[in-house]
Amino acid sequence: MAETVSASVPANGNAPSATSPSTEVFAIFGAEPEIQAYAMAKYSRSALSMKESLREISTQKAEKFLNTFYFQYGHRSIADLAHIALAIERLSILAAIVIADEQRWDGQERSTRYQDFRKSGYYTPDFGNDERVRELYRQTITGLFSAYDSVSERVFRHLAEITPRPQEMKEEAYERTLKARAFDISRYLLPLATNTSLGEIVNARTLESQVSHLLSHTHKEVRQLGELLKRAATSAAYNVNHDSLRELVVKIREVSPELGARAEAELLKEVRVAPTLVKYADPNPYQMETRRELQQIAAELLGNAPADPAPAVDLLDEEPLEVELATTLLYAHSSYPYRQIRRRIEDIGEARRQEIIDAGLRHRGRHDEMLRSYCAGQRFRFDILMDIGAFRDMHRHRRCIQIEQGFTTQHRYEIPGELGPAGALDDYKKAMDGAASAIEAIATGSGAEAAANSQYAIPLGFRKRTLFKMDFAEAAYISELRTGPAGHFSYRNVAYAMFEEVKKKYPALAKYFRVHDVREPVDLLKR
Repeated sequence: MAETVSASVPANGNAPSATSPSTEVFAIFGAEPEIQAYAMAKYSRSALSMKESLREISTQKAEKFLNTFYFQYGHRSIADLAHIALAIERLSILAAIVIADEQRWDGQERSTRYQDFRKSGYYTPDFGNDERVRELYRQTITGLFSAYDSVSERVFRHLAEITPRPQEMKEEAYERTLKARAFDISRYLLPLATNTSLGEIVNARTLESQVSHLLSHTHKEVRQLGELLKRAATSAAYNVNHDSLRELVVKIREVSPELGARAEAELLKEVRVAPTLVKYADPNPYQMETRRELQQIAAELLGNAPADPAPAVDLLDEEPLEVELATTLLYAHSSYPYRQIRRRIEDIGEARRQEIIDAGLRHRGRHDEMLRSYCAGQRFRFDILMDIGAFRDMHRHRRCIQIEQGFTTQHRYEIPGELGPAGALDDYKKAMDGAASAIEAIATGSGAEAAANSQYAIPLGFRKRTLFKMDFAEAAYISELRTGPAGHFSYRNVAYAMFEEVKKKYPALAKYFRVHDVREPVDLLKR
């Protein structure tokens, strides 16, 4: 049977020669996200080219199509094709961590290394009528910012004394580099309430899932952010060219009022980036009911037992899948090391373990994804206890599965070695210990979310436990990237400890890890 070769006709109307390529590749600009998603989705249902689809689509037609195939038939992959850029400004660091806790998320947040957070301001949760707690909170946050200011300056002066400026280095670059290093240390004092800003670029399916997750959260600020994100996606978007286009419309109208009116309708029309795909995002009963049930089970099984000693970075042993699932489900609702929870899970027997696994799925709806705890079976699983600042950096590694425990002060805080020589150690300890006492008092307030509200006063220097699950390639990647001398000393130590754990368990594989030895001196001016 003879082979048939079909070729597209170029734009000039001439048939392609035998040697000319028939494939056409072009970038798309100017189509609204949902219109573009509609046109791309039509590839599976129509023989029209992309250009033909885009020309024939109206907003009304796109909405009808999306309502039919996305909502009625459950073709959620269509929303993967609509990408949306969003700016989220003046939210707390705590809320920013929740926003970024999405594996399909792409974004960027303000850096504690390159920006001075003294003037950022901070978020104040709703304390209701409890003026005593509100004032204690204000004093605590103000005290932490004051210590942040003082420690930043002292550490910078100390680093300048011990690090001469090379003759070839400009004074501005020298000071900027040392200030970044000073901020690496003083950031430990920044409370989770500190205001930050971030930008995200996500597809509409991820945004819908993210909004639903935020609306189901334990913190009021996060729930409000869910509403704001939903509103931003379904309301008129900010048009960066609006002012220049407005000037153009005015000039066109001067020449022809009729043409000016048409130009205004075309050039200045309001654009809604996802008016259809996100409008039905609501609080998720599966997440909320399961969280409540697993919290209760964790409290019953684990009680108030003291935490067992555990290394800061622990590469876990393999275990039956049922044990891993049950342990991981309770891990997120406790503050204990993974091994300690696993021993308890092993003791309770097969039937009780199955009840825990069932509890994590009992409330799952038709379109709900399983909880992240069910992403199990990876060979490399690290139970890591690190300061919140380092966690924020490690949090960016979304190729691995991350199961977080809550923010707490019970794991105490890190003490950077430079504080003593800089003469800032006493002020640092005083501020951190004072914050810990205040957080305990705030948590016992009369408000409905007192315990959640107290977390905003936790400084980034306090430790947080997180379970990281990954494959071999990701373990090597994190160890290589995060041990680099330009990185923050805290996550460099974590990444190197990950490498050492792998080396102990799989010595023959250690040679494939291109790590930097964190024990070697670092040239601060080359950071």
